Amino acid sequence: MSWKRLVPTFNRVLVEKITAPAKTTGGILLPEKSAKLNAGKIVAVGPGIRDETGNHVPVALKEGETVLLPEYGGTQVKLDDKEFHLFRDEDILGILHD
Repeated sequence: MSWKRLVPTFNRVLVEKITAPAKTTGGILLPEKSAKLNAGKIVAVGPGIRDETGNHVPVALKEGETVLLPEYGGTQVKLDDKEFHLFRDEDILGILHD
């Protein structure tokens, strides 16, 4: 729960990356390249931004959603030996549904 100390500002979201399994359920070891997964779970969301006319634009994402992340970008944040990433709302590529 170390991420509870960090509240994103503006239109930023705090994401905990999901690590892909290193082996299959049958016990077959997967190569590192095939285990790469650019997905994460949103753990905190900022309040949003104001547009040119002063209207509030809320963040389109919600806490708990699983999202597809860009290969590069974001700001790495380390809290209590856990690694998180801060992304802008518009940098998130999509929402992954189960």
